[in-house]
Amino acid sequence: MLHILIADDDSNIRELVRFHLQKEGYVVFEAVDGEDALHVLEKEQIHLAIVDIMMPFKDGYELCKEIRSYYDIPIILLTAKDQLVDKEKGFQHGTDDYIVKPFEPRELIFRVKALLRRYQMINANYIQFNQTIIDRKSYEVRCNGHIIILPLKEFELLSQLASYPNRVFTREELIQLIWGPDFEGDIRTVDVHIKRLRERFAKRTDDFSIKTVRGIGYKLEVQAK
Repeated sequence: MLHILIADDDSNIRELVRFHLQKEGYVVFEAVDGEDALHVLEKEQIHLAIVDIMMPFKDGYELCKEIRSYYDIPIILLTAKDQLVDKEKGFQHGTDDYIVKPFEPRELIFRVKALLRRYQMINANYIQFNQTIIDRKSYEVRCNGHIIILPLKEFELLSQLASYPNRVFTREELIQLIWGPDFEGDIRTVDVHIKRLRERFAKRTDDFSIKTVRGIGYKLEVQAK
């Protein structure tokens, strides 16, 4: 069974979310603040975290940052803060999704299921979108039956984005993940590599596209077929 953590200081929200998650068969753990959430994460195997921003002791932004540093699980920020600057800050701290209160419980469930599906792809040797296959073992991309060999950093960048469809990555995150913490080049290196990837695949396939999220970074979207 999959374990989901709800971190929110509002007991009514926790009860509502717990009810709908348990109906779907998930095991639910609760935390009343960020510090409490970290204690749960240390003791239990958690597969996804639903986090409020405005909590005592450690707020949702800081909790997101710590989860992203130590655990490889998806995060949904569930919050009343609905301004673009709040969403930007949430994605910069590592959230995978952002839902504004008041919310429709069914939508939350849909997003939980979608995130869990995406994260199951992370450890796969092959990532497939329709007729496009990213082979992490051979470092090849097969597109409509044709093999495409990419430069290493382009391949790693594409694989990173493709492992988390629709998740927004900031340029800073991508630099850390692909080039490493000791990289001394310009952050616009990411933009150059994204441009090259777009040019390589634009005429080859419409299975996926790499979108710019203005003011934040990039995400990969899969074309439904």
